[in-house]
Amino acid sequence: MINKKIIEKLLKENKDHCCEGKNGSKACVKIMAIASLPTRFGKFQIVAFQNNLDKKEHAAIIKGDVIGKSNVTVRIHSECLTGDGFGSLRCDCRDQLTSSLEKIERLRLGVILYLRQEGRGIGFINKIKAYALQDEGYDTVEADKILGFSGDERDYQIAAHMLISLKIKSVKLMTNNPKKINDLKSHGIKIDGRIPLAIPPNPHNKFYLETKN
Repeated sequence: MINKKIIEKLLKENKDHCCEGKNGSKACVKIMAIASLPTRFGKFQIVAFQNNLDKKEHAAIIKGDVIGKSNVTVRIHSECLTGDGFGSLRCDCRDQLTSSLEKIERLRLGVILYLRQEGRGIGFINKIKAYALQDEGYDTVEADKILGFSGDERDYQIAAHMLISLKIKSVKLMTNNPKKINDLKSHGIKIDGRIPLAIPPNPHNKFYLETKN
């Protein structure tokens, strides 16, 4: 666990933190609060962040003392209300989140960054509109294009700054998405390696996952 003195130092450093972004990014985040988080997967700590672009609040779920460490296992997870909250079978988001928590608990050291990027960055309402189009027979990429989106509107500059704020020197990224690796590198994060996160499909999300990949 991050000890009390380090927590106090982080909160003090971030109290009046304001910047023009890191490594060319315009995104600036600051740590707002830190607390313990007992879960059904184990005992973690949770760090609440706020960013300067849209004032959205993000979270880091932490196992162990990651401050100043290298080769830290990190999962970047974008918000999915339907999957994470309601257990939707149209995606594998909840399975990815729970698998990440279980793995980091076993490793005893790691971080899950939970970003407020619902619907791969298109927002909740547009995500449900995309679902309705998929009900009519369009695949996820086609539905997003009809709505005027690229298929993945997510950006990881906020995640990069969160890692910098936690003073993490390098990460081993838990992902199947090479975009996350390239995006983090472009914002100055050192990547030591990748951990695949394979989730078996179900009948409701098999076509979605094949299209997404």
